[in-house]
Amino acid sequence: MSLSEAGARPRTWDASPSEHRKWVEVFKACDEDNKGYLSREDFKVAVVMLFGYKPSKIEADSVMSSINPNTSGIVLGEFLNIIRKKKEAQLYRNEIRHIFTAFDVHYRGYLTLEDFKKAFSQVAPRLPERTVLEVFRLLLSVTFAVSWTCEDEPQDGMTCL
Repeated sequence: MSLSEAGARPRTWDASPSEHRKWVEVFKACDEDNKGYLSREDFKVAVVMLFGYKPSKIEADSVMSSINPNTSGIVLGEFLNIIRKKKEAQLYRNEIRHIFTAFDVHYRGYLTLEDFKKAFSQVAPRLPERTVLEVFRLLLSVTFAVSWTCEDEPQDGMTCL
């Protein structure tokens, strides 16, 4: 079973008209000289304004390397696409955390196989136990599921988010 089969891929998300307007306003505010594009530093300021954090050098490098090489920076259309994808990823991470919190009934910051089985028995009682075990094993094998910090180091049969 792959992540996409398990429904672990982010869904496409569209910004509301008011959110889209906000992004355009931020672009214009960060394009102080009305160049028609955002420089690397302009982009960092825009991310701070929209997401509340300064992008790392790696993130900024990644964005700058993905833009059209015939432009001097990030034009509005590219900016809107980048921000839409960042927002989509943010919403997806929040959804994952919300689901994890619902499963973590003991507030330990990790799930045991027993926690996982109990949660699935409540939300999908007819789901075969074999499928629940496959999903749990899949979570243990993918990086995003086991690399988030736990207060206590998880042992075998546990997964952290």
